[in-house]
Amino acid sequence: MMIFLDGLAIQKVEGRYLSNRMKSKENEEIINPASGAVIMALGIFLYAAIDAFTWINHTTGKILTVSLVVLAAIIYKYLFKQLLIKQFFIALIRNPVHSFVIGSWVAGISVLSNVIVKYFPDMSVGVQGIMLINTLLWLCFLVNCFYHFNEIMKRPTAHSTHGVVLLSTVATQSLVIFWVKVFPALPAGLLIAVVSLGIFYYLIGMTLIVLRYARGNPWTMIEDWTSANCIIHGALSITGLAIVSSQLMSGMFIMIFWLIVFVLLISVELMEMVRAVKRIQKLGWKKGVFTYHISQWSRNFTFGMFYAFTITMHENPHYLNAFYDFHRVFLHFWAWIVFLFLITEISLWVGSSGYHFERITRGNVS
Repeated sequence: MMIFLDGLAIQKVEGRYLSNRMKSKENEEIINPASGAVIMALGIFLYAAIDAFTWINHTTGKILTVSLVVLAAIIYKYLFKQLLIKQFFIALIRNPVHSFVIGSWVAGISVLSNVIVKYFPDMSVGVQGIMLINTLLWLCFLVNCFYHFNEIMKRPTAHSTHGVVLLSTVATQSLVIFWVKVFPALPAGLLIAVVSLGIFYYLIGMTLIVLRYARGNPWTMIEDWTSANCIIHGALSITGLAIVSSQLMSGMFIMIFWLIVFVLLISVELMEMVRAVKRIQKLGWKKGVFTYHISQWSRNFTFGMFYAFTITMHENPHYLNAFYDFHRVFLHFWAWIVFLFLITEISLWVGSSGYHFERITRGNVS
């Protein structure tokens, strides 16, 4: 099974910068550059929330992991094959905002690597080799981040900046989580530096997002508030998981940090609920909320990551805090939220044309 661009995604998500450059490429099969989010979302469920469901045994987890590896191999094969197409490569890296989707490739590989080590610990050496390549990909992505953040900051209100730029933070912290698990002897200074870099990216990205909505062109909740904005809290959740995993901060700091993430999650998702109501009123239930779009996987990832952050904090005696009893109850509830949203997304995916290749021709690209 594969997640590919549907017609809507071509026109609405990537169309402005891909279509003109792809007109000369007849019969070219296009996979959405954001497809790494699929692996991120499915992977984080297998990494953390699945353990809350005792009826899913370890053997089933292994089978699901192998299935995810196969899916990831297919997706990344086409992503990197597509990257060799000159027109596509130039179109992607020249777009100041959408070029950040490369961060989903890095994070997807990192999450998948953690899942493999969890269910197949004997394969950790091979996974380390994959993560070495992923680290090199991340270094290349850093160049992209520095360049395009600089470009957006020159004219912050001229770009439709949204949560996708925070994949810079997500990709960075995803590496730390794997390094801590597999390379426990890494110096604390290196971990602090990389985590700090991720936080630095978050502050820049959030500043640009706020400027876009506060000072940019007039916008509407229906058309301009994107699903990717859930990364506003998701990027902090993965930062929290990186900090907790490496035990870089005190219990009090993490307690306050968790509360900030929790408040942001509630705030952003309340805005999503308002957006959903407005879309239903204008478009109806099916087109308003039950139409598949690849960006929706970002919500599954961020919900799953908040669970992973909370459960890791909850189970680590170093971070015992005043929220301990609340976490115990909340985690039972939130595991079901993660599961139900994931099942819903998979159903929308299977029920749509999104799992097919979209063949781009001069006749259907404008």
